Amino acid sequence: MAYRQIAAGTTYRFDDLKSLMAKATPERSGDQLAGLAAEGPVERLAAQMALADLPLRTFLEQELIASDDDEVSALIARQHDMDAFGAVSSLTVGEFREWLLNPAVGQPELEAITWGLTPEMVAAVSKIMRLQDLVTVAAKREVITRFRNTIGLSGRLSTRNQPNHPTDDSRGIALSAIDGLLLGSGDAVIGVNPATSAVPDYIRVVQLLDDLRQWLDIPTQTCCLGHVTTAIRAMERAAPVDLVFQSIAGSEKANAGFGVDLAVLREAHEAGLALKRGTLGDNLMYFETGQGAALSGDAHFGVDQQTMEARAYAVAREFSPLLVNTVVGFIGPEYLYNGKQIIRAGLEDHFCGKLLGLPMGCDVCYTNHADADQEDMDVLLTMLCAANVNFVITVPGSDDVMLNYQTLSHHDSIYARETLGRPPAPEFEEWLRNVGLTNADGRLADTPALVTRALRELDVLEQDGA
Repeated sequence: MAYRQIAAGTTYRFDDLKSLMAKATPERSGDQLAGLAAEGPVERLAAQMALADLPLRTFLEQELIASDDDEVSALIARQHDMDAFGAVSSLTVGEFREWLLNPAVGQPELEAITWGLTPEMVAAVSKIMRLQDLVTVAAKREVITRFRNTIGLSGRLSTRNQPNHPTDDSRGIALSAIDGLLLGSGDAVIGVNPATSAVPDYIRVVQLLDDLRQWLDIPTQTCCLGHVTTAIRAMERAAPVDLVFQSIAGSEKANAGFGVDLAVLREAHEAGLALKRGTLGDNLMYFETGQGAALSGDAHFGVDQQTMEARAYAVAREFSPLLVNTVVGFIGPEYLYNGKQIIRAGLEDHFCGKLLGLPMGCDVCYTNHADADQEDMDVLLTMLCAANVNFVITVPGSDDVMLNYQTLSHHDSIYARETLGRPPAPEFEEWLRNVGLTNADGRLADTPALVTRALRELDVLEQDGA
C-alpha cells in the first residue's frame, strides 16, 4: 500500500509502510548508508505528517518483516495483547503521541498498555517526537527489576561498574572493579567484557567477581559478558553465574549473526533460574542492543535501523531481564555519525524500551572516529537522568582500555548523584554508607580505611593465584 503527502507544494509518495517509516526517521547516517533515508528535510517532514495520520492498527495489519520468515516477527505477533491495546486502539500515531504527553496519563496507564504495544508502534511514535517529548514520556514509566538489589525506582540511577582488561588479567580486573566501587559505581552490575571466549577464562572471571562481591559483602550482581552458550557451559560446571548476558537484535537473521536464537536464549534463562542465586528476585538476563546491529549484518530487510532496534526489545522482554541497555554510539559513525545523532538515538531507544516495559539503560558512548566528544555525552547523560533511565555504564577515566571506545567515567556518576540528585539502588546506597564510602547526605567521603581493605583483598587474590 502506497502513502502520499503534500508538503511545500510537492506531493510525496511512499511505496509501502517500510518506506514511510524509514523516511520519517530523523536524520542518521545508517539509514543513508542503507539507501533508506529521506532525500532531505522536506521529504522527511512529509513522511512524518503521513505517519502521524496512520492508525496504530495498521501495524497489526501489515508486518514489516513477515512472521513466516522471521521468528522475531512471530514473537511480536504472539506477544500482542488486544485487551491491553484497547485503550489506544482507535488512535492514529499522532493522536497516540498526544495521549502519551497528556499529564493525566501516568505510570498506571502506561503500564496497562505495555503488552498492547508492538515495537513498530512505539518506533513510529518516537519518530514524530522532539527530544523533550521522549524525555517527558519515559520519565513517567517506572520499570523495576530485582536480583540482589532493586533497580529502576523513580528518581534513582544505577551504574554498571565495567572493569575490563585487555588480557583479562585477574588482578587488573579486581583493581579496576575496586576503583569503581570506591567511587560508588556498581549497583546495576559489576560486569566484565572478556577479551577471550574460552570457558575456563569465563569461569575464572565470574569466580573472581563473585569472590570480590562476597569479600566486600556488596548487595549487587556480577556478570562476565561472554557468549550465552559459554555461560550455559559454565553453569553446567557449577560456576557462580549471576547474570546471563547476550547481545541481541531485531530479526532472526541478525540474531543468528550473534550465534543465538530464541531457543538458545530460553535454555540459558532456564539454566540461570535453576541456580536460584537471586535473593530479592529472579530477573537475571542482561541484554545489550544498538542501532545499526541488523544493518551491519545485512539482516534489516529494508527496515530502518531505529525500528529494527525497537524490534530487539520484543526479544528482550520475552525473558524478564534485569538489565537492557542500548550501546548507543559503539557501532560507529557509519550508523550514528555525530553527537546529535547519538543523543537522539539514545533517547529514542530509552523511550521505546520503557514503553515496552523494559528496564532500560544506556551505554552513553562513542568511538574515536565519530564526530562526538564528552560534552555530547554530558548532554545525553543529563537528559537520560531527566528521563528516569534505569542505569548507565561507567569506566575509569571514560576510556575503555579493552574495547577501545569512550563512555562515561565513574566521576560522571558522581555528577549524576550529587548534582542531579540521583542516588543508587537503596540496598547499595545503604552499603556505601555502612562501609564509609559516603556520608549521611550521600556524598562521597574520605575513605582511607576502605582503600586499605580493598588493597588487602587484592593481596588475597594474588596469594590465591587468581
